[in-house]
Amino acid sequence: MSVQKHMLASGTPYATPYYVISGVSPGPVFMIISGIHGNEPASTRAAQALAGSFLRGEMTLRRGKLIIVPLVNVIARRKGIRGRPDLNRTFPAGAGSKASHPLSAALYQLALRYRPSWYLDLHEANGLSQLNPRRVGQTLLISRGSSATGTARRIIRRMNRSITNKAYRFNLRQRERAGTSRLAVQHLGARAVTVETCWSLDFPLRVRLQKEVVCHFLWVAGVL
Repeated sequence: MSVQKHMLASGTPYATPYYVISGVSPGPVFMIISGIHGNEPASTRAAQALAGSFLRGEMTLRRGKLIIVPLVNVIARRKGIRGRPDLNRTFPAGAGSKASHPLSAALYQLALRYRPSWYLDLHEANGLSQLNPRRVGQTLLISRGSSATGTARRIIRRMNRSITNKAYRFNLRQRERAGTSRLAVQHLGARAVTVETCWSLDFPLRVRLQKEVVCHFLWVAGVL
């Protein structure tokens, strides 16, 4: 296994590190990003912790390739804001369209370069989906008819077995919104999922749940 550190949007105010982890043998390409919104710190902490585990050799990638971008929107995170403009509305909306922000363009080019089989976009949200069906805290978001549906349902069952507080359990939600990174990379053929934990949960718990969801996906994909 090898781990290489690179810079996304190098030489610009948006420069941010990303990691390419190459497995021992060939296999699927998995891409994990976090920090598109600067006010969602637990998802970023989880992605940073996962990258650190591979860097230190505490985790090993058996097969394939894993790309982790732990903190996409460095400027928004520094200010503790969602971001202006909202970066997750600036990705290409479909064939022939272009990203409308330099940072979303750089991230999309990274996805074009590696063509991931799987794409996880880590986020946080307000409100528990178990208590209010209009909220997306504690959900996996997919598109209607997504090829990731079966796997997402399987992982939700795995996660919920270990969550004793029923209000904290995960749900599956179908959502389409133009300009998101998930839909943009899905158009490239990836099985794309947005992971949402809820702000009302304690910070360490949110970090742990984000990491567990990602590890379940990696395990199901057969790369761990």
